[in-house]
Amino acid sequence: MTTTDLAAMTGLELMRWVQTERPTDIPSIGRLLGMRFDEVEHGRVVVSLDTRPDFANPLGTVHGGIAATLLDSAMGCAVHTTLPAGTGYTTLELKVNYIRAARTDGQVLTAEGAVIHAGRRTATAEGKVVDERGKLIAHATTTCMIF
Repeated sequence: MTTTDLAAMTGLELMRWVQTERPTDIPSIGRLLGMRFDEVEHGRVVVSLDTRPDFANPLGTVHGGIAATLLDSAMGCAVHTTLPAGTGYTTLELKVNYIRAARTDGQVLTAEGAVIHAGRRTATAEGKVVDERGKLIAHATTTCMIF
């Protein structure tokens, strides 16, 4: 297990630590799905993953929950980058619009989340998921509660 004091880090420091260290000993949805933190900056995060057959819905395309999870992660982590050490957040609302299906054959899906507003009690963000050709798969907005 890691000996790094994660609670002492600002949100931006923690997200950059996850990006560079890629910890495998900390259970997370990112580890489960094989997410990569491609870009981390204040108020903006880009994550990606490679699709696989395990992500299939009954029709054989990527389940919408994978896109929703990518969006929730990218937007939530973007909010996290704006927070001081010792401050938490949780998703209050997530609104996803699905545009097209994605394949399960190793296609790279990339989600970008960007903060629209970071207040004392709530934050809002927007995001999009694109495939490796830049085609829009889904887009979303979120509201997060800060605590």
